[in-house]
Amino acid sequence: MFIRKALKFLRNLLLIFFVSSIVWVVTARFIPILVTPLMIIRSIESIFEGKFPKNSKTWIPIEEISPNMVQAVVASEDNLFLTHHGFSLDAITKAFEHNQKGKRIRGGSTISQQTAKNVFLWPDRSYLRKGLEAYFTVLIELVWSKERIMEVYLNVIEMGDGIYGTEAASLEYFGKNASQLSKSQAALIAACLPNPRRFNAGNPSGYIQRRKSKIVSLMGKIQQVDFNKKDIPKKKNRKKHK
Repeated sequence: MFIRKALKFLRNLLLIFFVSSIVWVVTARFIPILVTPLMIIRSIESIFEGKFPKNSKTWIPIEEISPNMVQAVVASEDNLFLTHHGFSLDAITKAFEHNQKGKRIRGGSTISQQTAKNVFLWPDRSYLRKGLEAYFTVLIELVWSKERIMEVYLNVIEMGDGIYGTEAASLEYFGKNASQLSKSQAALIAACLPNPRRFNAGNPSGYIQRRKSKIVSLMGKIQQVDFNKKDIPKKKNRKKHK
């Protein structure tokens, strides 16, 4: 009797999870993502450290993000973004071979996986988190377009200490809107993404400058990512949102 009730409870729990997660993903397809689990976690960490939480972020549509920024993150993070269905076996294999050599740990996550993690989950290396990441990656690849995945990614990803999204990073580091980023500036932001709280795109180290140069070179070699953007008129700089 107890086992039967436990199994029934587990079945209902899984059913609720699947239904709610699908509704969550479908809803997120159409509305701006203004808060993520990571933003909440970072704010709590700041409070425990006795600091006032910094949350600089501004949601903008992808039409207002420079194509240079799109091309830069594809070149640096996921050059098969347009052709894969959420996972890149090539990237996973290369990361595994790299990590087997005992060097600095390298991830094999695609932009889709990083988006799923940032929007729906928490930062962790557990098997549970990775399993849920794979599940949500499949969902967003099925429900969202590649354009939407990129739009969300460039609006929520951590790009500095308390800085989230391309618009906030562009204003913070270069004093301009994301639509006005040059190739070099976009590549600098992308170069810092492996560890955005350690590296600073506005004051790049020699290492980041070298990564930037490699990314700029790759930007001209990979397939051009074109989401059929219209020309965006120049606008006055927005104030930073905190």
